[in-house]
Amino acid sequence: MMAYAVALPLVAAFLLPVLHNASRWLGILVGPAALVAVLLVVFQSWQPAVLPFAMDLGGFAPPWGITFYVDALALLFCGAVALMTLLLWPRDEGDGDADALVRRRSLTLLLAAAAAGLALSGDLFNIYVFYELAAVASYGLAAERGTPAAYAAAFRYLMLSALGSVIALAGIAIIYFETGTLNLAHLSLLAGELQGPTGMAAFLCLLVGFGVKAELFPVNAWVPEVYGVTTRRTAGLLAGLVSKLAVLVLVRLLVLVFPQEGLRDALLLLGVLGLIGGELAAWKARDMTRMLAFSSIGQLGLVFVAFSLPGTAGLVAGIVVAVHHMVLKPGLFLLAGQWGGGLRGLAGAARRAPLAGLLFVLFALSLVGLPPLPGFWAKFLVLTGLAGQGGGLGWLAMVAILVATVLEVSYLFRLAGRLYSRGDDEVPAAATGGGTVTAGVFGALVVAAVVFAPALWDEVQDMGAGAGDAALYVRTVGPMVPTMISGGAP
Repeated sequence: MMAYAVALPLVAAFLLPVLHNASRWLGILVGPAALVAVLLVVFQSWQPAVLPFAMDLGGFAPPWGITFYVDALALLFCGAVALMTLLLWPRDEGDGDADALVRRRSLTLLLAAAAAGLALSGDLFNIYVFYELAAVASYGLAAERGTPAAYAAAFRYLMLSALGSVIALAGIAIIYFETGTLNLAHLSLLAGELQGPTGMAAFLCLLVGFGVKAELFPVNAWVPEVYGVTTRRTAGLLAGLVSKLAVLVLVRLLVLVFPQEGLRDALLLLGVLGLIGGELAAWKARDMTRMLAFSSIGQLGLVFVAFSLPGTAGLVAGIVVAVHHMVLKPGLFLLAGQWGGGLRGLAGAARRAPLAGLLFVLFALSLVGLPPLPGFWAKFLVLTGLAGQGGGLGWLAMVAILVATVLEVSYLFRLAGRLYSRGDDEVPAAATGGGTVTAGVFGALVVAAVVFAPALWDEVQDMGAGAGDAALYVRTVGPMVPTMISGGAP
């Protein structure tokens, strides 16, 4: 049934233009209907008694066939894909271009299908296919406004992403030449063959290749350009969702195929560089959208630092940090879409839009880590994990997180002070409409996380333990093909 999480938005993406030409209302309803159906599929599949389970699509058993692996972590991200795509669904911007709106919605559905595929895929070949599908949709959305700046940013994004795809493909080729398989469960049994320099080179290729979408240093130069020229809904979708799916792929590889500690150190170091570089750039920015774009780079650096921690503790910390950023960043981008522009022009904007101002303060306080908001627990888990790990890199990462927090406090509170200062006649229009309402939904999710923290903590711990159990992954997929149980080559 979980195959519908990919199939429904994919089919809807191609049907939407046809149905829109036949009936405007059918064109409007088909996309949201497909996403609601995906949410129902995820809800029905979330049964702890049967999780995890694997699916072989098309009747071809692994390691040769297409495998979907469904555990609580995959379901979490599949549900997030559908829910966030619904909340950030492209709306009519009043430019009268109905065809452009249909294209945006089709590309959004295509992106949702690819993101769900990344969450579920159990082999590197299909991960690469869905990664490329997500890239194609992202290019179209980056250029959706049709301005020269949008085309230029989309082209540079395409060039950098294409280079990343080639590097990732090289890593996949190395793995196949060394092991003769691309199935993750089978690779987990053959991980010993990837322990040397060749295996490390393959992982670094995958890290750089998939790191383009994950906003990993140093292949994240596209972020401020693309987020600055596209709509705030698309920026929220790319920053809040797509980047996390790329991180999830890398985490699966670390758990199943590359459990070496040295590779985690590389992830930790790149995460620290991204964290400090992103927050420094955000602190220097004088435009709200660019500030949030650079902040996103810094927060993705923190996600990488969290997932670099070994064992279940690292997975739990990484899940909490990733989901926290997944909720906050779209809400902030939506508010930026209502206000936008340079900081000097935002004086008094929050006074004219009290609800939007309150939401910004809530998001900012959680982002810097004020207890008992979820941002505090996210950073607390990472810091305690680093303290327990020790070592020079661990202490360096702790210092970097504290410095980044000081920078976050500085630029976010500077922006809040500007929003609540006494404005003048040049203050932009009050933030109203769908953007603020949708940001309110994300704000409600933040508050709900505080209220239901104990129950959510138990769920996240179980999720982290299941995602980190490589033996469970192999046992779940293994019965589908006897050669995998014995460790034989295909």
